[in-house]
Amino acid sequence: MKPTLTIALVASAAVLAGAGFWFFGMDRKPAVAAAPVPAAVPVVAATVTGKDVPIYLRGIGTVIAYNTDVVRSQIQGQIVKIAFTEGQAVKAGDLLAQIDPRPYQAQIEQLTANRDRDQAQLTNAEANLSRYNRLGDKGYATPQLIETQTAQVAQLRAAVKADQAQIDEANVQLSYTRLTSAVPGITGVRQIDVGNVIHPTDPNGLVIVTQIEPISLLFTLPQTDLPAIQQQAAKGPLNVIAYSQDDKMKLDEGRLLLVNNEIAGTTGTVQLKAEFPNHGHRLWPGQLVNARLLLETRKDALTVAGSAVQQGPNGNYVYVVAPDQTAKLRPVHVAQISDGQALIDQGLRAGDVVVVDGQYRLTEGSRVRELHGKAAREADLQSAVQDAIP
Repeated sequence: MKPTLTIALVASAAVLAGAGFWFFGMDRKPAVAAAPVPAAVPVVAATVTGKDVPIYLRGIGTVIAYNTDVVRSQIQGQIVKIAFTEGQAVKAGDLLAQIDPRPYQAQIEQLTANRDRDQAQLTNAEANLSRYNRLGDKGYATPQLIETQTAQVAQLRAAVKADQAQIDEANVQLSYTRLTSAVPGITGVRQIDVGNVIHPTDPNGLVIVTQIEPISLLFTLPQTDLPAIQQQAAKGPLNVIAYSQDDKMKLDEGRLLLVNNEIAGTTGTVQLKAEFPNHGHRLWPGQLVNARLLLETRKDALTVAGSAVQQGPNGNYVYVVAPDQTAKLRPVHVAQISDGQALIDQGLRAGDVVVVDGQYRLTEGSRVRELHGKAAREADLQSAVQDAIP
């Protein structure tokens, strides 16, 4: 075979082979790597159950003393005894201080002597009148003499009554030398010391006694709550619970006494007054507290942890764990959130499993992995979420 023909055949074979490779390669597609399946998000979930839930109206109030008594003197005199210590608990009628009684006792003795003198003159005048009447019956005494003696007896009787009235007044003044507490309560700072003269015009008096058992609370609520309060109050007394300002400590439980007879136009609020027994003295005059007015108790109400409820553009929602272990977004209506529990009156049913922690990484349809027991208690899902983000 000639060299020229050989070269031509080799070249033709090469062209045909290249064409065949291109032709058969037309039907082949490049291999694509399979997308990785997203890992399940660790969450803590809880089952929705029904229970009795109290419905509260919340306000801020100021504790006021049930009674406040400024102990003042009604007479002038020197203090000879202080019978209390500052901050002492006293009862109504307890002696707090003694004013020198001697000037008033001397006055009573003088008035008593005057009364006894007039009483003696009255006794003599009545005896004379009796004799004159007997003589008049026999014609030995003139009517004028009898009338004069009768007038003298009446005059002396009036004098004895006046003397007795002065004695009674002096006894009242003597009783004022004992400064006593008009109400049971706690004494404050003493305003005058032994040996000083106290006057009725002293502005601060002797001491202030504040009654704290029972005690009162004034608090306000929006006027929009007034119809509900009136409706429930018509059924019976309403309970009020006082909490510390941080809502962590229950101070006392009492009852609603009064809904004020007008609404504050500047604030649109209504003032209410409650009374507490305050046996533990946890409420103190002037103290600011949080007040919860119990309107009603809903039976078999559905609650979830307040942390489960999130706010979206269309309102509140929670994530419910479906049977296939995926998260489903569920709109809900929250009636109230109290003590970390949200009362749900629309959107959930008893038995639903709701994500209460770890929900911030979820989206609709996310696969979830529920944590239970010790793992759920110890999981810091907020940190886990941050660590898992690439």
